[in-house]
Amino acid sequence: MHLAYPAVLAALLFCVGLYGVLARRNAILVLMSVELMLNAVNLNLVAFDVWLRDTLHSGQALTLFTIAIAAAEIGIGLAIVLAVHRNRGTSDIDRLRDTAETDDAASLPDTGTAQTHAAGTTAGGVGGAPRMTKKAEATT
Repeated sequence: MHLAYPAVLAALLFCVGLYGVLARRNAILVLMSVELMLNAVNLNLVAFDVWLRDTLHSGQALTLFTIAIAAAEIGIGLAIVLAVHRNRGTSDIDRLRDTAETDDAASLPDTGTAQTHAAGTTAGGVGGAPRMTKKAEATT
């Protein structure tokens, strides 16, 4: 078998994966595209291992290592995507670019919680203790 066939197939797989990473907006599809790129690398490793007739089969050993790393990567990646989807309601990458908290919290008016506790009875409590809500009373 010629080395060109698996090399061309690996190049095509890598290009499809690269297109998926650059063009897709869904985080799950981006992760799948990264997996395609890793599989293209694995195909090249095995093809060159067979072509070089390595007695230690270093290419196949590196392929197993890459598969283990890819499995861990996809597990962590999916966990992150699911957590972000639960918090924000979307997995659209364009909407998730602003993952850092903005200064909107600093521009919000102060609710006066520190002033309420310092004043003591302004919260409606007796002896400086703030009044508990019905939910807090039910849990205690």
